[in-house]
Amino acid sequence: MKILSWLLVLIGICGLVSVRILEDQIFYDPFLKYFHQSDHQLAFPDFEWGKLIISNIFRFALNLFFSCIVIHFLFKNKDWTIQGAVLILIIFVITFPIYLYCISDKFEIGHLFSFYMRRFVIQPLILLLIIPLFYYRKQLLLRDSNY
Repeated sequence: MKILSWLLVLIGICGLVSVRILEDQIFYDPFLKYFHQSDHQLAFPDFEWGKLIISNIFRFALNLFFSCIVIHFLFKNKDWTIQGAVLILIIFVITFPIYLYCISDKFEIGHLFSFYMRRFVIQPLILLLIIPLFYYRKQLLLRDSNY
């Protein structure tokens, strides 16, 4: 059974990596090339608000799905999976409007700030915090059960 769990964790990680690798084919994001250039003198790209918002929400949903697979099969705890999903959702609810404001402001608030807000919206960065948090929590529970 452990092999199946690790295989499913690997599938979840591969799903997250695939979302990243295929981002330019799957999602509408005119800011990919803009942020990949080190020279920020590029013209601000033209874009469609509706397509951009829907694409970012779709990308978030895929990242959330694969993140939940990773969390669930690492810790095998439904409550923790739900808590992880809620934490990821909270970060998205906070960062997505900020990112949209940055876009509406044409990144005048700052390219670096806008870049990192975009990262929190399109990448599952919070997963890198949730996994150690839940691992530590699991260790505490194991230690307390031994006493």
